[in-house]
Amino acid sequence: MPGNIVKRLFLNTDGRLRHFWRTVAFFVLSAVAAPFLLKCALLPVQEALHAGDGLSAETVAFGESVNLLIALICTIPFALYEHRGLLSYGFPVRSMLGPRLWEGFIVGAVMAALIAIGMIALGGMQIKGFALNGAALLHAGLAWLGANVLVGLGEEYYFRGYFLQSLWRSIGFWPAALVIAAIFAAAHYFLKPGENIWDVITLVTLSLWLCYTVLRTGNLWFAAGFHAAYDFMQFFVIGTPNGERIPQGRMLNVTFNGPAWLTGGVLGTEASFLMYPLILAIWVYVWWRFRGRPDFVPAAP
Repeated sequence: MPGNIVKRLFLNTDGRLRHFWRTVAFFVLSAVAAPFLLKCALLPVQEALHAGDGLSAETVAFGESVNLLIALICTIPFALYEHRGLLSYGFPVRSMLGPRLWEGFIVGAVMAALIAIGMIALGGMQIKGFALNGAALLHAGLAWLGANVLVGLGEEYYFRGYFLQSLWRSIGFWPAALVIAAIFAAAHYFLKPGENIWDVITLVTLSLWLCYTVLRTGNLWFAAGFHAAYDFMQFFVIGTPNGERIPQGRMLNVTFNGPAWLTGGVLGTEASFLMYPLILAIWVYVWWRFRGRPDFVPAAP
């Protein structure tokens, strides 16, 4: 009898491990085991790339490459167990560089640009010209673009790839989205200096929205494009602070002298109150843009 209870707790009626426990195993692997092992293995690489604590394209690229590598490595055993392709959890190859990626990229770029315009119009941001010129500007732009593409791929696959789909199959979409939004916000809150409640609100609502784009589009390409473009705009083009750090190699020579509710203070655009109406707008946009389409339902092997 105790054996049957344990079996029902951990296994489905088909004898396969319940999705809840697969999700727990993935989280332990990706949040504890893999980061510890990779940190030791990649320390020489980090030192060779001079990827320290500053907010530079090199540092961001290294960190997000590690996130993407962790997500891929930790997804492999579950993909094998479920007899699925490694990229089937959100990044189908047939949709690579397709319209969803570019649409998300445009939405992210426009959103960040509107925040900058709002800060300029309300006196919180002052542009004094270019911070870089010529080849240095081109090199920095390409470096930041590459780094933020890795942000979009790494963070979306890490949080909303296998992790989202497996938890979704276990407890339903919205409960899974709420759990992941809480973890996403907590990771930023405890790891980024200067965090406050306003940035947490932004992170939770954006994370829920990014999960919602998966529900409506069926994959992660829209979310990855948005994430890459928004961060590229805020770090390279706008040059906003992020966690008390100033982006190195930014395009514009800018100052932020307005109140924290407008500029976000040391947290930059993410903590600006201008984010909130725009977050509402992108929720409405995705709802309207993909209306009439059936919701995506993840496979349940």
